[in-house]
Amino acid sequence: MSRTTRRQTLIAAASLALPAAPALAQKKYGPGASDKEIKLGQTMPYSGPASAYGTIGKAHQAYFKMLNDAGGINGRQIKLISLDDGYSPPKTVEQVRKLVEQEEVLAMFQTLGTPSNTAIHKYMNAKKVPHLFLATGATKWSDPKNFPWTLGFNLSYQAEGQIYARYLLKNKPNAKIGILFQNDDFGKDVLKGVEDGLGAAGAKLVVAKVSYEVTDPTVDSQILTLQASGADTFINITTPKFGAQAVRKAWDSGWKPLHIINNVSASVGSVLTPAGLDKSVGLLTLQYYKDPNDPQWKDDPNMLEWRAFMGRYYRDGDPKDASNLYAYLTAQTMVHVLKACGNDLTRENVMKQAASIKALKLPLMLPGMTLNTSPTDYFLVKQGQLAKFTGTQWQGFGDVLSTGA
Repeated sequence: MSRTTRRQTLIAAASLALPAAPALAQKKYGPGASDKEIKLGQTMPYSGPASAYGTIGKAHQAYFKMLNDAGGINGRQIKLISLDDGYSPPKTVEQVRKLVEQEEVLAMFQTLGTPSNTAIHKYMNAKKVPHLFLATGATKWSDPKNFPWTLGFNLSYQAEGQIYARYLLKNKPNAKIGILFQNDDFGKDVLKGVEDGLGAAGAKLVVAKVSYEVTDPTVDSQILTLQASGADTFINITTPKFGAQAVRKAWDSGWKPLHIINNVSASVGSVLTPAGLDKSVGLLTLQYYKDPNDPQWKDDPNMLEWRAFMGRYYRDGDPKDASNLYAYLTAQTMVHVLKACGNDLTRENVMKQAASIKALKLPLMLPGMTLNTSPTDYFLVKQGQLAKFTGTQWQGFGDVLSTGA
């Protein structure tokens, strides 16, 4: 296939993969929207301790470039203004104020990080600006009564932690559990899920619990503390830089526990490869979208389409890094909402459509999974499947679990 033909195929796929827009009604515009353009804003950690996530913002830009080449949304081009906040909440506040008050974006999209979004949570709701599909699974993003303008994307961190706990209670009821967690809202949220899932009876299984700060250079000392505790099960609640360090240090120190690593640090490209693929064998995690490294999806038409997108629009991106596939999914979700808005591109209608997603099937989600929201339920992703790392890829096992399973 020629380069031109491949590009035409990609652009056509971008248009066909998403639902058709509703019948166009009288035009209504809020800030950041016009006949020609829809302006979105976001902050990303392009620098700092969570810079591995910066690829998400770059993949978003690439996706919207592909969409704009196909004519945009109802003839409107998508303009995403993506600013670096270095994973520093004060910097997030500064950059978001610029996006809302100077750039006057229609909505904020996929701002990354629990502490970063916490810093702007009240501000976004006071300003009544859609604060959508946050790249964090903090449970507090589903609080439509008190924060009606904020809606997350990721599977709830507490739900994820509960699933790990239930797995251990069923499959390793005499485990001696050591937990490493990031000392912020993100780490404490996953930790609460684990503790809630274990319950009062299971709490005695936890023999050690240590934290780290995002400003720490390494987590080596924490790993040695957990090893010395006698733990034979390790729950690793970290962001990518520290996730890679923890995997590598546990192996190098001779500690071989059952090792569970949270979803946000499960990327083969940005975590397991730097840690050492041989040192990552046997890790467990929770997934809710297809792993680009899993051979079962090698010939999947939707995965091939995604790989073609990466090759054409984001050549510098790593196709082994699941963060890039995640970015593709989140961009598709945002486009679904904007298409559903039709010609009513007000902030109020954007929020209304985001809170009215019904059985949305995105082709790179795991089979059987759908996305749903309602005005009283802002949890978008409610399902996941446990997976084990083989040394080359994650391999799912068991059933697709709901958060209430």
